Amino acid sequence: MRKSNPADTSRVYDEDYQQRLPDMLHDKFLSTRMLTEQIVSGMCAEDMQLQSMPDASPVKWHLAHTTWFFETFILNRLNGYKPFHEHFNVLFNSYYNSVGEQFKRPERGVLSRPTVEEILSYRRYVDDAMRKYLAGEIGDEEQSIITLGIHHEQQHQELIFTDIKHAFSQNPLFPGLIQCQYDDGPDQALKFVSFEGGLYESGTNASGTEFCFDNESPRHPVHVSPFKLASRPVTNSEYADFIADGGYEDPLLWLSDGWGLIKGQGQSCPVYWKKLDGEWFEFTLAGLQPIQSNAPVCHINYFEACAFATWAGKRLPTEFEWEVAAMGQPVAGNILDLNVLHPRAAKNSGLTQLFGDVWEWTSSAYSAYPGYKPVRGALGEYNGKFMCGQYVLRGGSCVTPTGHIRLTYRNFFYPHSFWQFSGIRLASD
Repeated sequence: MRKSNPADTSRVYDEDYQQRLPDMLHDKFLSTRMLTEQIVSGMCAEDMQLQSMPDASPVKWHLAHTTWFFETFILNRLNGYKPFHEHFNVLFNSYYNSVGEQFKRPERGVLSRPTVEEILSYRRYVDDAMRKYLAGEIGDEEQSIITLGIHHEQQHQELIFTDIKHAFSQNPLFPGLIQCQYDDGPDQALKFVSFEGGLYESGTNASGTEFCFDNESPRHPVHVSPFKLASRPVTNSEYADFIADGGYEDPLLWLSDGWGLIKGQGQSCPVYWKKLDGEWFEFTLAGLQPIQSNAPVCHINYFEACAFATWAGKRLPTEFEWEVAAMGQPVAGNILDLNVLHPRAAKNSGLTQLFGDVWEWTSSAYSAYPGYKPVRGALGEYNGKFMCGQYVLRGGSCVTPTGHIRLTYRNFFYPHSFWQFSGIRLASD
């Protein structure tokens, strides 16, 4: 039995699309660059300097690195282009070893120079050069690189929010990036939706009019046994029940590395939760707020997700089960809204919140699909070399930019990672 996947993007470019692509790229490039600067417009230079842990980066580094991408992979190819600064290639190279050396990631926060204003000047310099370039003839390879660069910047837009949230959470004043008072929603009963087993088509092909990262391809058959998937993500109140029942004190619920992690850190609740006068509060991008009982629990690492699932008598879905369940569902939900920036309670019953709110951990190790081939050259370092020791998350979050998420999108993080807006959806056989 073979099920169809409505995300099949294997169609070839039609002639009309090819003609419109340069204008579309120009508009998408400019709107993406503008959104990044809108995101940081409420931050001061001191905010943008902060690096609160090795996994995070200062906001100003994100501003420079996303600019470095276009300068390195597009503009430096052009005759007569003069790089903005000769040392930026090292300072703002993330992990492209084939391009050259990189400044150590855990120490990015010690770089007070270049200043934020210099980095904004760098952005303007590169944007001006890119506008001129986009007004001319652009080859197919360059179009692909620019499209990748746009989606790369959208990833860093999300990272700006997650990194500044962790930095702000270290401040005893609990500052907020925005002003918002979150209201809870209705309690939607947790139900399990059944899905048939069979042979399904998963993933997509790196051709057609829709973008995908190379790790989403190639499209390939997968066998899925019959399964059930929770109608919504696990809520804060359900996770509070896990805590109250001794969830962080029972080693039988935890993977060995997870148990060692929480005991070593003295952790007894999600990282942004705090108990004040007997009530749970949560640090958000709008400051410290009372827990919204029916909103999805977030900033949960893989170990916590597995422990909760074991406690609940369930398991995490595989990434293929998640994709089967999401087939035909609209790619819509609580995705980036600059006035919200937080998961919200489900509004509807039935299978809901598959997209937006929280990235959902799966039990699938991040590895290559059968027949996977990274793109040629330095950009082949983008995804493939990280296929070791990480797990796949699906569905996007409340800080994922509109138009960036899709059915086949594979996010991936190490099991100890918590600072993303990551949550839990349960599954069972």
